[in-house]
Amino acid sequence: MQPLLHIHQIEKSFPGVKALSGVDLNVYPGKVMALLGENGAGKSTLMKVLTGIYSKDAGTIEYLGKQVTFSGPKASQEAGIGIIHQELNLIAQLTIAENIFLGREFTNSVGCINWSKTYAEADKLLSKLKLNYDSRRLVSELSIGEQQMVEIAKVLSFKSQVIVMDEPTDALTDTETAALFNVINDLKAQGCGIVYISHRLKEIFEICDDVTILRDGQFIAEKPVSELTEESLIEMMVGRKLDEQYPRVDHPKGALSLKVENLCGHGINNVSFELHEGEILGISGLMGAGRTELMKIVYGALPVKQGKVTLFGKSINNQTPEDGLSNGIVYISEDRKKDGLVLGMSVKENMTLTALRYFSHPTGTLKLNDEKIAVGDFIQLFNIKTPSMHQPIGLLSGGNQQKVAIARGLMTRPKVLILDEPTRGVDVGAKKEIYHLINQFKQQGLSVIIISSEMPEVLGISDRILVMHEGKITGHYPIAEATQETLMAAAIGKVQEN
Repeated sequence: MQPLLHIHQIEKSFPGVKALSGVDLNVYPGKVMALLGENGAGKSTLMKVLTGIYSKDAGTIEYLGKQVTFSGPKASQEAGIGIIHQELNLIAQLTIAENIFLGREFTNSVGCINWSKTYAEADKLLSKLKLNYDSRRLVSELSIGEQQMVEIAKVLSFKSQVIVMDEPTDALTDTETAALFNVINDLKAQGCGIVYISHRLKEIFEICDDVTILRDGQFIAEKPVSELTEESLIEMMVGRKLDEQYPRVDHPKGALSLKVENLCGHGINNVSFELHEGEILGISGLMGAGRTELMKIVYGALPVKQGKVTLFGKSINNQTPEDGLSNGIVYISEDRKKDGLVLGMSVKENMTLTALRYFSHPTGTLKLNDEKIAVGDFIQLFNIKTPSMHQPIGLLSGGNQQKVAIARGLMTRPKVLILDEPTRGVDVGAKKEIYHLINQFKQQGLSVIIISSEMPEVLGISDRILVMHEGKITGHYPIAEATQETLMAAAIGKVQEN
């Protein structure tokens, strides 16, 4: 089969870094090509070379049988190559139709926008995707999954024949993911070629036809999905076997550290639980169950309506995140780019931002040498891949950004560490490194809470698991009694009979 898109032997270097070395990628009509690799493997760089954001140093790009070089994203988009980014590029205050045709509005003979045609054409696109949305609706009224569909409609409005989807299910519910997969199958039937970038290997076997694997900026293989297993995929991606994806460490739990009694607040109703030193408590449940809200109330980012929080026997009342930090509770957000990191600042500045009191003289000036030593130690301990501590953190891979976010939390010397989706958007190699770090904290006596939507993860790393449904605890399991079936039953509100 002739590919719609044939990328051959692409080379790309940046000062001191060889980002791509002899990389190939083929996209076939009516097929989904998974593009896999660890964070930093070169996937994003390759897509930026394809769309003209970066110029290639060597190699060729053939699209629809002709050799092309795009001057930028607008040129590649107009040629029929569309990208749906991990961070959606929609304007919440505009309607669906306005977002789809932004900058390309239909006009009448006197140059005014022809709104009736704009809405009619947008409705046609939504109908093509079997979406029952009114294109006059504001994007702010849509769920993340619905916004994802609007992005796809926007891409189709350019009559795109090649569609790149970058971590498309990262923030979707199971229902929204199923709807997305139906749309992908419809696009395949229309002859579109799709590049599917994801760290969720289960999805690769569910929706993809072929796989292209990159490692350290090099092309490793292109293979049909039918010839692969999850283990063989991981081995090709990381260049080694990951015998235990979830390395559990047994450690006796210590003193009672955190006690939550009858807590009520935004989306939370009468929740009680306990946490000990040297223990990892997993919080499971479906999206919207109230897991994040519960932890934000404990931390002080959301107000408490009633209930009691005790830390090492002392009653605390965290009304702000600053209160939480002062009391020794650290919360690492599920959205590291929005709530966790300042992307324009350096690795060093991000890491010490909430711990500057430990590096300050009484006069308020910084102990710069102490700060550098501490940051250097964490970079080494966490195996953070960065040219220097002065590198802007926005230029690091997702896995390395996440390590910096966790390091920043530890810089404050917490008593309780709350990790909300700690490995979201992180490749399998970096995931295992993060699990090893969490196990180290546990062995040092730190109390750890992990919120995770991935059941294998919460089962693989936790000592106990709480399950939430509609703001309440519906299950509490020692790890020896927890299974995917019992967790799912509790997550949908079913009461298990003994």
